[in-house]
Amino acid sequence: MSDLREAAMSSKAWPFEEARRVLKRYEKKPPEKGYVLFETGYGPSGLPHIGTFGEVARTTMIRRAFELISDIPTRLICFSDDMDGMRKVPENVPNQNLLQANLQRPLTSVPDPFEEFESFGHHNNAMLRRFLDTFGFEYEFYSATEFYKTGQFDEILLRCVEKYDDLMKIMLKSLREERQQTYSIFLPIHPETGRVLYVPVKHVDAANGTITFDDDDGVEYTLPVTGGNVKLQWKPDFGARWAALGVDFEMYGKDHSTNTPIYDGICRTLGVRPPEHFTYELFLDDQGQKISKSKGNGLSIDEWLTYASTESLSYFMYQKPKTAKRLWWDVIPKAMDEYHQQLRAFPGQDAKGQLNNPVWHIHGGDVPESKMVVSFSMLLNLASAAGAEHKDAMWGFIRRYAPDATPASHPDMDAAAGYAVRYYNDFVKPTKSYRAPAEQERAAMEDLAQRLRDYDGAVADEELQTLVFSVGKDHGFENLRDWFKALYEVLLGQSQGPRFGGFIALYGVAETVTLIEKGLAGELG
Repeated sequence: MSDLREAAMSSKAWPFEEARRVLKRYEKKPPEKGYVLFETGYGPSGLPHIGTFGEVARTTMIRRAFELISDIPTRLICFSDDMDGMRKVPENVPNQNLLQANLQRPLTSVPDPFEEFESFGHHNNAMLRRFLDTFGFEYEFYSATEFYKTGQFDEILLRCVEKYDDLMKIMLKSLREERQQTYSIFLPIHPETGRVLYVPVKHVDAANGTITFDDDDGVEYTLPVTGGNVKLQWKPDFGARWAALGVDFEMYGKDHSTNTPIYDGICRTLGVRPPEHFTYELFLDDQGQKISKSKGNGLSIDEWLTYASTESLSYFMYQKPKTAKRLWWDVIPKAMDEYHQQLRAFPGQDAKGQLNNPVWHIHGGDVPESKMVVSFSMLLNLASAAGAEHKDAMWGFIRRYAPDATPASHPDMDAAAGYAVRYYNDFVKPTKSYRAPAEQERAAMEDLAQRLRDYDGAVADEELQTLVFSVGKDHGFENLRDWFKALYEVLLGQSQGPRFGGFIALYGVAETVTLIEKGLAGELG
């Protein structure tokens, strides 16, 4: 066993802990199907949101961890429940009346309100695949509509007919008495209207594989359960899909956790061992509310990628998956900077440390070098001080700070400069609030400007930080945090900021003197 695999077998990083649970399923013999199957599910009732991406990203991390500790081949399926009936119209899409007229029809039978694809389901599936392809995930895309209509679920549906009473017992225990009277695991697709019907089933014929029911108008129909004529209710569908595909691992949000015994029970009743599960905490918007596809609250994947790199989003997804996380604009700079901090730390770590480092899981062990010579937070402050409208304006300062850096040699730095300008102008600039300095602060800033005019030392972070620190100390600031806060509020229009010495080194000594003069004259606000 290689040193890396040996370290992985004891790593406390959560993807390795999950991977070892999956491996334990096959400690006695390998899977008969010849591979371990990881699955993620997606309900295309609305535009894909960032939580959907998170499931695929995190499952991929576990898959990569598994591939280090085992030689068993793996597959990853992204399964779209696109045959579900559209229960309500999402708020964040056009042509609301068109969708309203198609309620209860399978999502792949609902017209596309964007008028780009065959159906609303096809549109949302295409968006999801584009998002996933942007991140380079290796996955196979499966459509529920295709599986039901082409007969790939026929075998498991016929087994559901045979086990109907046992499956109903599992479901009825979880339902209120009123719902029990009308519930069936099967939802027929009306042969004339094409709508998904939530009606009682009058008879289940195991010998012929059919169900009999009355539609909403009292007309009786008998349909085969095969060939896409019916679909399963969502909870039975969850467990039946596991059984049909032989799924070994699936994660889902905490809102599903109470249903786990139901999913498992369905799968076992159909004769298949349930997969390993992983329940993650939910993502919250700026008001602490759960992110919802139909509401469109929270950040979209496209929105994150407008202001930060794909890797920073993967880093955010890696962090504490069992802790609810606020997913709003202000988490982006922190994710960008911490990702690059971990990249820089990676080469100096031993095998154990590297496997515990998020970047190993983000990159599957093939970890690149960070070329971010300036932090993202510092770039935001540079954009502020320079009034930058385009990343080219940033490079004049970056080159002076790091003469060997160019957009070609430091592409991540170049991309970050562009992200920072967009982020600054859209989110930081509108909230800036400059203030005039108090008497003590004004005297200290005048002194700092003079010392910088006289400065002939190295234009380096630490030396300049020491100089700024000395000014604050000499002017009687009991808590030097108050001194630095004054600099940020007077010169940058914000209450927090970078190490000021590093900012001076990046922005320039003479330029900082000019900035102080403008701040003291009240010309910045």
